Amino acid sequence: MVYGQTEVTRDLMEAREAAGLTTHYEAQSVQIHDFDSDHPSVTFVKDGVTQTIQCDFIAGCDGFHGVCRASVPRESIQEFEKVYPFGWLGVLADTPPVHEELIYVNSPRGFALCSQRSRSRSRYYLQVPLTDHLDQWPDEAFWDELRNRLDPEARDHLVTGPSIEKSIAPLRSFVAEPMRFGTLFLAGDAAHIVPPTGAKGLNLAATDVKFLSDALIEACIEKSHAGIDHYSKRCLARIWRAERFSWWFTSLMHRFPDQGEIGQKLQEAELDYLVNSEAGSRTVAENYVGLPLNFGE
Repeated sequence: MVYGQTEVTRDLMEAREAAGLTTHYEAQSVQIHDFDSDHPSVTFVKDGVTQTIQCDFIAGCDGFHGVCRASVPRESIQEFEKVYPFGWLGVLADTPPVHEELIYVNSPRGFALCSQRSRSRSRYYLQVPLTDHLDQWPDEAFWDELRNRLDPEARDHLVTGPSIEKSIAPLRSFVAEPMRFGTLFLAGDAAHIVPPTGAKGLNLAATDVKFLSDALIEACIEKSHAGIDHYSKRCLARIWRAERFSWWFTSLMHRFPDQGEIGQKLQEAELDYLVNSEAGSRTVAENYVGLPLNFGE
């Protein structure tokens, strides 16, 4: 089963509304305070009025560019980052998908991905230089390049049409350590980013939230801090495994400026091994589907 991100968000917000809980949208000037104490707070401006939330804990689920990680003193946090020398040009179109399964493409022209949002809506990606701009990629040019990267069977089944969304996304691997600072806990993109090749971003965020919710429930109800004390270490062990897989899969499927012909041949040899070796296929399947929550514990 594929549980799409927009569906996850819709279900969560509907559940929150049904529980009578308040959600503030489009808050401005968000700041967090005193997270090194037992009495943290969050302030923000809504409709011109400054509001304050007094709390016991702060969950920093505010994304890569959010205020939570940025509020941590630089000497208290370590950041690891790799920026890849290319991006993904993505197109969303109301066209039937090429295939019911994802198609990952490693070609001499670069990486491509064919995926579906529904039986009548498709999402396609092309590896492009970071220097490219959207005006260089009208729809016709995108479809022509995608055809050039697909195998003959997929090319014959490709249905094209006007794009309803188009963007270029840079790729990076990023991890911040630790993920706890007193009563502040980082989760999701606030703490880590993976290249989308391995499809691990939302999965990792959901696991962070699972571990953090269990820890906070334990702290509030059982008055035990064991869960929150181990939150960062437990999450990071899983995060680094997913970062490794996403980095490896990205390195395997994309063309790199300095890899040359030998790099392409080595990629092809590794792909041949993964496809024709049961052990290799099992390793890819285990990591792609997702390691168990208690893996390595």
